[in-house]
Amino acid sequence: MLHGSLASQANTTSLTNKETQLARKRSDRPNVIVFFTDQQRWDTTGLHGNPMGLTPNFDRLAQRGTHVYHAITCQPVCAPARASLQTGLYATATTVHRNGIALPPDCKTLAQYFGEAGYHTGYIGKWHLGDRDPVPEDQQGGYDEWLGANILEFTSEPYNTVMYDKQGNPHKLPGYRVDAQTDAAIRFVNAHQEAPFFLFLSYLEPHHQNHLDDYVAPDGYRERYSGAWMPPDLQALGGSSYQHWAGYCGIIRRLDEALGRLQDALKSLGLDEDTLVIVTSDNGMAFPRAKANVYEYGVHMPLAIMWRSRVAGGRVIDDLVGFVDITATILDVGER
Repeated sequence: MLHGSLASQANTTSLTNKETQLARKRSDRPNVIVFFTDQQRWDTTGLHGNPMGLTPNFDRLAQRGTHVYHAITCQPVCAPARASLQTGLYATATTVHRNGIALPPDCKTLAQYFGEAGYHTGYIGKWHLGDRDPVPEDQQGGYDEWLGANILEFTSEPYNTVMYDKQGNPHKLPGYRVDAQTDAAIRFVNAHQEAPFFLFLSYLEPHHQNHLDDYVAPDGYRERYSGAWMPPDLQALGGSSYQHWAGYCGIIRRLDEALGRLQDALKSLGLDEDTLVIVTSDNGMAFPRAKANVYEYGVHMPLAIMWRSRVAGGRVIDDLVGFVDITATILDVGER
């Protein structure tokens, strides 16, 4: 299992930045950030052979950490996959076997496990495990801080980001939606340097904007990839692939820039050495919207993990790894 592979790499060397460690008065437990995208195919990354240069920050993180080559979602649709990652349970146990089913309150989440271990927890972005917007506090998975929406594509647009706090108050955030969420994540990290934190950063992108039936990249980004390389399966499928691929790629490029910004923020605060960063997605996809299937483009997504102070980099895991493995790994690290 994935957590076994990572645990075997751990060592007991001290943090390199001891002054920062003492100033923060923290234990040796790492901060944990899950950088989570929505319906991102595995082959959008350079390490999976994409020649378009969409993911230099992901590729660098994976090379400096652990690259999981065959990461497979437990179910290629939003809510069931998210329920599994939050709980470490399959849909047969969570009962969230399709979209539109709220996560039962007796399903213990990552936030609750980390909270019991003394972590401050935060959630930013798309949830899709409640039954309404704003998400009631008793459906927020036990996170200490909350800035999100159940179905973010219904409450916001790419340049009109509206999310809700724990009490259900709306907040309109400036900028392109990816950037708005990243700004919020950086504020969270900056505000919680004193003690270990767990942050789940859940982007809607590169999911389509429903009412537009389009993949809305930031201004100027769609044009970069118009007429560019396309995966063979999409070429064969035809349909709306040629209409949507360039916008989809433009969004992924912006997401990768957001990952770079978040890493820069961690480095500037002296937190990069001892923050575990997990980058993955809920499922893959084809066009139009053909993701709820078990073909490779539906179930295979990117996954990279980095914990610089404790886990040696340059490792590639070729075994099949699923969401329950990721959850077990995260919890194993949090208990150290």
